[in-house]
Amino acid sequence: MRPFSYQRATDPAAAVQALSAAAAANTPLTKAVSQPLAGGTTLIDLMKLDVMRPAGIVDINPLAEGWSAIEPRGDGTLRLGALAKMSDVAAHAEVQRNYPVIADSLKLAASAQLRNMATLGGNVMQRTRCSYFRDVSYENCNKRNPGSGCAAMDGVNRMHAVLGVSDQCIATYPGDFAQALIALDAVVEITGKSGIRKMPFAELHKAPGSTPDIETTLQPGELISAFSVSGRWPRSVYLKARDRQSYEFALSSAAIALDVQDGTVRDARIALGGVATVPWRARDAEALLKGQKFDDGLAQRVADAAFAEARGRRHNSFKIALGKRVVARALQQAVTMEIRS
Repeated sequence: MRPFSYQRATDPAAAVQALSAAAAANTPLTKAVSQPLAGGTTLIDLMKLDVMRPAGIVDINPLAEGWSAIEPRGDGTLRLGALAKMSDVAAHAEVQRNYPVIADSLKLAASAQLRNMATLGGNVMQRTRCSYFRDVSYENCNKRNPGSGCAAMDGVNRMHAVLGVSDQCIATYPGDFAQALIALDAVVEITGKSGIRKMPFAELHKAPGSTPDIETTLQPGELISAFSVSGRWPRSVYLKARDRQSYEFALSSAAIALDVQDGTVRDARIALGGVATVPWRARDAEALLKGQKFDDGLAQRVADAAFAEARGRRHNSFKIALGKRVVARALQQAVTMEIRS
């Protein structure tokens, strides 16, 4: 562990000021001058591995009083503070009833101990589990060392992405909760030097393109303060396929939310995890569902459409077939699930 300074932010303005100090626009996360500390379940790991080397740590846990609320509102809107613990949100009765895809995505992540510590904001900002990124003995990692190449391209890439890749990076986005958010058209609230701004959650993460070291659209000093979802989605599921039943990242996952009336799909949301470089919305697949009577044949066509643009490499091509099975099964579960009143 390298030396670093530590300070506690007592209010949002102090946190933003501390994080903004000496930061340049588009600073790669790996080289950021200061980093916020909430649950610390990812940041401390990466500091110990020498992957991230912040000169300063800004503890934002004192902001939890205002930033950790779980607020299902009468108009059907759900607002979640960024410092809410994953375990608290997953266990919330209204979240389980009206947004089961959110509850399931959180319950299937990490371990119980980690979920008790980890926050929603930190969870969506977690970084890839690519072994070449996390092991600094590998010099060739464009995400960690821009311009050095990507060792995963011709290396062991079983866990890597088949969607949203570029010739610079094929690292997979590792989270679960983000798939639920992008499927439900969530909005992210961001606090920065100019106050609060909001944008679609789908615009938060950046595909690697030619700059895989720049992973989000957050500006220096900005912090995620909340997430919001409009409308209730009681017919929704999160299905996750992985090498073992617990404490493992997805090989493929699907977040599905449906509005079904008299057997006809009126609206559909599909997001994919474990297979893409960013949280991935399968809009072409959704379009095939809308206005249709659901059956097994339709489920397979939708699954095929979700992976129409997928491109596998030597070790990860199996994810395409696996991903299709996960989507089809998740759709069937969503259609047949019992809605709790």
